[in-house]
Amino acid sequence: MSRFHPPSSAPLAYSLREQIADRIRNDVICGRIGAGERLNEVHLGEKFGVSRTPIRAALQQLLHEGILEGRPNVGLKVARQPSDAMCQLVTEIRRTIESFAVESFFGSLTDADFIHWNAILERMRAACLARDFALIAECDIEFHRSIVRRAHEKDLEAIWSSIVGRVRSHFHETQKDQYTDAMEIYAEHVGIIDSFK
Repeated sequence: MSRFHPPSSAPLAYSLREQIADRIRNDVICGRIGAGERLNEVHLGEKFGVSRTPIRAALQQLLHEGILEGRPNVGLKVARQPSDAMCQLVTEIRRTIESFAVESFFGSLTDADFIHWNAILERMRAACLARDFALIAECDIEFHRSIVRRAHEKDLEAIWSSIVGRVRSHFHETQKDQYTDAMEIYAEHVGIIDSFK
């Protein structure tokens, strides 16, 4: 088994626990791991090529975030989607966090930022053309996470990460249901970058 490698956009300063939690969280949000599905430490250790210690720590973090439910060492599974009212509240909090991030770095945008965002959007465009909603959701999460990360405030990303899993239906189920043409999702994100410009 090869050792787990984070996406190129992930800062090297992030711990193995955080990187694994990110991957599992993204798989849940993208719908690759469904509500009620049980997670096995041994299987995850083999998947990521690591010992059970960072796996256990990552699962504990996701349990704390509400993405998982159950008891450590007894069994953990993906939690049910929160109520619509809770999702609406969390969506507003998420927007506030991302707006705060943008305000913090807006005066120092560089060409490298736009190159990075355009690379994410190009992957999103290909996913939209293929109507691969799991991959669209993955690109969507990567895009919004990159905005929060650009603020270079680790606490801000920790807060964002702890709530984004609670609105996971937005990234997968809602997009699939609300958009007859997946390219509209891509166009919305291009609009965000255009507004930055």
